[in-house]
Amino acid sequence: MAIHFDAKKKTFHLQANDTSYVMEIVRDGYLLHLYWGRKIHDFNYSNEIQLVDRGFSGNPYKEDRTFSLDTLPQEYPQFGNTDYRKPAYQVQLENGSTISDLRYESHIIRKGKPGLQGLPATYVEDDNEAETLEIVMRDALTNLKVVLCYTVFEQFNVITRSVKFLNEGTESLNLLRALSVSVDFRDADFDFMHLHGGHVKEGHIERQPLRHGVQSIESARGGSSHQHNPFMALLRKGADEHTGDVYGFSFVYSGNFLAQAEVDQFNNTRATMGINPFNFNWKLEPGETFQTPEAVMVFSSTGLGGMSRTFHELYRTRLTRGMYKEQERPILVNNWEATYFDFNADKILDIAKTGQELGIELMVLDDGWFKKRNSDHSSLGDWFVDTEKLPNGLEDLASQVTDLGMKFGLWFEPEMISVDSDLYREHPDWCLHVPGRNRSESRNQLVLDFSRADVCEEITKRVCAILESVPISYVKWDMNRSMTEVGSALLPADRQKETAHRYMLGLYNVMETITSRFPEILFESCSGGGGRFDPGMLYYMPQTWTSDNTDAISRLKIQYGTSMVYPIISMGAHVSAVPNHQVDRITSLAMRGDVAMSGNLGYELDLTKLTEDEKIAVTAQVARYKEIRELIQFGEFYRLKSPFEGNETAWLFANKDKTEVIVYLFRELAEANAAIGSVRLTGIDTTKKYTLLGTDKIYGGDELTYAGLSIPIEMKGDFQSHVWHFKAL
Repeated sequence: MAIHFDAKKKTFHLQANDTSYVMEIVRDGYLLHLYWGRKIHDFNYSNEIQLVDRGFSGNPYKEDRTFSLDTLPQEYPQFGNTDYRKPAYQVQLENGSTISDLRYESHIIRKGKPGLQGLPATYVEDDNEAETLEIVMRDALTNLKVVLCYTVFEQFNVITRSVKFLNEGTESLNLLRALSVSVDFRDADFDFMHLHGGHVKEGHIERQPLRHGVQSIESARGGSSHQHNPFMALLRKGADEHTGDVYGFSFVYSGNFLAQAEVDQFNNTRATMGINPFNFNWKLEPGETFQTPEAVMVFSSTGLGGMSRTFHELYRTRLTRGMYKEQERPILVNNWEATYFDFNADKILDIAKTGQELGIELMVLDDGWFKKRNSDHSSLGDWFVDTEKLPNGLEDLASQVTDLGMKFGLWFEPEMISVDSDLYREHPDWCLHVPGRNRSESRNQLVLDFSRADVCEEITKRVCAILESVPISYVKWDMNRSMTEVGSALLPADRQKETAHRYMLGLYNVMETITSRFPEILFESCSGGGGRFDPGMLYYMPQTWTSDNTDAISRLKIQYGTSMVYPIISMGAHVSAVPNHQVDRITSLAMRGDVAMSGNLGYELDLTKLTEDEKIAVTAQVARYKEIRELIQFGEFYRLKSPFEGNETAWLFANKDKTEVIVYLFRELAEANAAIGSVRLTGIDTTKKYTLLGTDKIYGGDELTYAGLSIPIEMKGDFQSHVWHFKAL
């Protein structure tokens, strides 16, 4: 069994693949956290909690000055009754007080993993893959019932957590704070790592030592955001890419979030993650429930790489769903940077015809195909075909593309509305807004109020009408702004702070409806690139446009950082024109291709303007990617050199049995009289012999691992790449 309860010791011992997590019930039902880390066979309190009388740390029991919640490691801590650290939850009563006191009541252990109503979550395909523990806690005064849910995946070093609140009392309650996970570590010997950035510079790694006080990342933008991904990791000192203990936290949610680590006066660390409590409130009437989103906790004793590969395998196989989960993703061409809004049917067909000649498999028509959409100033919400650009309609264009032997894809931005649109003129109250306040625009658009069922139903109807009438194989679902004036015309005053979360629930319902109705369509999420690259989106759409920045050099950091959590198969990566439209940099077609082939390869440029030599090069790239696509998209990913630490970046893909390996090396700037470097491989079988394809050279896996590969001196000039492809003998 993966979950053991010792009735005598009153301990819960959760055992994943190579991980143990231990809790204990003490005194009158307090639930304490004892251990999380490498797997332990039996837990016998070798590192027992020692109670000490601490000044200014209050005591729930008058007769025992050594027992204080201020000093104890707790599972789901509360505020106001002797714990002064940040709580996991907070409830306000009708009398205005915000004190609660949860105590253990009961628990159940079951096979499998239940879903979360209305929310994305990881899952199992067989109940034997996991066990779930549900611990019931209760506040006696209010009769608030709180269910702490833990699922242990037996084949992964993964424990998922979520919380359900049930008001079984007679008075209404206000949830002011409802986080999904809290873990109390009994030391602070960690570094705090997260992914920060902005639009066109997502996924940048930042690592710093924990300090006393609170270190946090968050989003209050309505989406998970470009600025901070809903992920954090605590790394033991000295932990690196390949060695050391790492504790990863990832939030399966696409809205406002908070992730933080707090170090207290006794050098204890409290790690928490969940819905951002800023500007959040949820009213719980008697009989009502509130379900938090899921947090995924990964422990790795093999550094950041081990953590990442666990997240990759879990999210690829037990988060994403549908027919494309196990299918190779198509090579596409997107017309956006080729034409922007200035196109017609003939131009799109010309790009498609050239793409078909080059071996490309999918033609994607981006923004600008619908009613009067000639710039970003109008028409969002009016999802009807622009017959001036496409006089014979979308169906005719799509049919001509499919007649070429290609598939056809289409861009939507269903969550947005333009002020200059028929939909806004008909329903000006359908956007997020606050009465009497300005309606701030971003990219000349407003955000539809997806907390409203009528809005969700109408947008679902309009999108489905297009998908039902046109032979579409791919949809790019975009969301090009953050939220402001977050209010809903339908919610009463005491529920206005529920709007942001109700929006997400409405969005998830729309996505579930549409993706279920059209299972044959490959959906790719986007929010100006990686503004909503999160596990919540991957549950509905198995890949994401990683960044609006298509520059190959910029993409090294973006894709490297994003790979900390997200599988390679989920990352869209395109070859674009030079000078690059975001940074004005000129890089070689070979360099651009090698970076893009390290994800889901696509092209975003005017193929009809390629020279004959460039067409030959692109044809070779496309053919090459088709040969290695399975390895890239389904193989194991190993980071070898970090773009955040030097002038070179390297990564490696290996299949499960280590019989095929491909290594990519990238150098940004040339140096005069530079040292000759090498790259050591990892993730390969040290007992195997490997042949370097295209040569007669054979190396042992141990030699490649310990001695490494010499970096070719032929790599001259700025912005260079090199590829080694090995197969085991």
